[in-house]
Amino acid sequence: MDVYDRAKQLGIQTEFVDGQGQRHVTDATALKIILDALPERNPTRLLDQPVVIRTGETTRTELGPAAALPVSWRVTAGDGVIGEGRADQRVIAWPADWKEGVYRLKLTDTASPTEEIPLVVSPPRAFAGEFDRGWLLAVQLYSIRSSRNWGIGDFTDLAALLELATQLGADGVGLNPLHALFDDKPADCSPYSPNSRLFLNPLYIDVERIAEFEAGSEVHKAAARLREGHIVDYIGVAELKWRALRAAFEKFKKQPAPGRKEDLDAFRAERAPLLSRFACFEVLRHKFGGAWWEWPPEWRAPDDARCTYLRGGDDAGEIEFVEFVQWTADRQLRDCRDLARRLGMKVGLYLDVAVGVQSGGFDAWNEQTAISRHLSVGAPPDPLNVAGQNWGLAGFNAAGLELQLFEPYREMLRASMRYAGAIRLDHVLGLKRLYLVPHGFAADNGAYVQMPFEALLAATAQESMAHRCIVIGEDLGTVPEGFRDTMAEWGIWSYQVMMFERDERGAFRGPDQYLPNALVTFNTHDLSTYAGWRSFGDLKIKRSLGIDPGESDDARWHALTMLDEVLRHHQIEGNDLYAIAAFLSKTRSRLMAISLEDLLGVIDQPNIPGTVDEHPNWRQRLPVAIADIAHEIDIEALSEATRERALARL
Repeated sequence: MDVYDRAKQLGIQTEFVDGQGQRHVTDATALKIILDALPERNPTRLLDQPVVIRTGETTRTELGPAAALPVSWRVTAGDGVIGEGRADQRVIAWPADWKEGVYRLKLTDTASPTEEIPLVVSPPRAFAGEFDRGWLLAVQLYSIRSSRNWGIGDFTDLAALLELATQLGADGVGLNPLHALFDDKPADCSPYSPNSRLFLNPLYIDVERIAEFEAGSEVHKAAARLREGHIVDYIGVAELKWRALRAAFEKFKKQPAPGRKEDLDAFRAERAPLLSRFACFEVLRHKFGGAWWEWPPEWRAPDDARCTYLRGGDDAGEIEFVEFVQWTADRQLRDCRDLARRLGMKVGLYLDVAVGVQSGGFDAWNEQTAISRHLSVGAPPDPLNVAGQNWGLAGFNAAGLELQLFEPYREMLRASMRYAGAIRLDHVLGLKRLYLVPHGFAADNGAYVQMPFEALLAATAQESMAHRCIVIGEDLGTVPEGFRDTMAEWGIWSYQVMMFERDERGAFRGPDQYLPNALVTFNTHDLSTYAGWRSFGDLKIKRSLGIDPGESDDARWHALTMLDEVLRHHQIEGNDLYAIAAFLSKTRSRLMAISLEDLLGVIDQPNIPGTVDEHPNWRQRLPVAIADIAHEIDIEALSEATRERALARL
């Protein structure tokens, strides 16, 4: 069997038509690398995908044409049997009284060995929220200035942002990903290239809130220096914060404040065994250096017994320190979550979840079956990226997730949902298919690998309902036919960006053409700010960097004309940021996001895709401190623009 036949059997799409209408066939060598990087899985004969049962609904599953009747089935959870039966026809009608969960389904016919696939019993839909319409203040947390932070926005600033958002009439604060990065590479600051999506970035900790921290004059002087300037000095911030965190930990070890040791022990129990593994991984990473697959063989995969051994040796203190830091971050972010609830916010925190992880990080080490480190998630060529995209991130694979009953995916959701009233899944199209590129190959030489779409939606609905957390899918780009309809059927919200909501002649679509269950926004962190867009600032800076902006000045003038036209048509005066807010407020969409950069008239965008050092991505600080933001915003104009949504909350 050649690689193309083998790929077809495993649901890998070896050819596709890109966004420009060009047909691509994956190179045979690249395809072999993709196949070899995925867990071994024999094609199934009886059922070709996991079974999904939605509570309260009748579910029938048709057996494959190769099934030799009768087919016996058994559903198990651990060592217990949930149900069993026999199908004498080609359809199995499932019982309607099973509890929600993810189980193993074993099937046997008269002609083949037993096959095993997951069976998911889920709520009919994800959590829908309990409000009509509202809006969120979107913020890059690192960019916040304050008179007390250490040169980077922190969780105390986040609490102040929640208070500010309430003052402005917002229902929550939307944030860039808070995932853990690499502590020894502070300059690699992209929140979308994490070490782990399961843990938090310690640089957002307010060290001065730690009970055992004792500040000296030198620390305050250093922090004051870090607060200066337009750019976050990640190296300086990291050096100061890690030194302070270690000092606080040493004091904690000797003389913890009342109840603190018990709370840390409770946190360890809450997050076991992942917390212990993460702490061991971080210690091993610093000890051995290099990629984890080059470490001594006994440490190239997680082993809880070996982690226990490591904890009993000379590295015990370092392991405890990592746990102490994560505990501190968790408790400070949890305090923000609780504050949002006390303030009566309908959403509270809206957190972003990156599409993948760095292959050398914890998640890829911890979950080597479900995450393929040899492959990078990306996108095929399209009009905005004619060469395709390779994001350099490792993503989940279908076979590994099914073998693990989707637990790695669910754990990823829990890591954000435990704090959030809403999350956004970056590149949600990856739930249906992922475009994977082998390391060393160009981005246009990848292949689409099919994912267990319905089962992942069911798992999403389970966690969404359990945490009462809205799920928004970033569904921009080349979207398969019927994808958005299926997402909507499962209660996953869409993500609509006004910049892209235009017809063939470039006219902006009216408010009635936006979806009800959607988050609407003018732009994203990867696009121009509103002030930059109006001033052509984005076009100028891209050209200065040698990047084709994909748009001419004439096209931008046309877009500005079209914007004025749609605003006038809907009786909105002017064309400033408040006019945009008024327009988006008129949509049926239940959530709207307004970025703090836009409210403050910032011209430069937070991130320019395709650049690393050419532009200060993820480093720019806001022009004013948080205490002064309310004075820089026309609150009366903002209140008028969002009035319909404020009334909808009452």
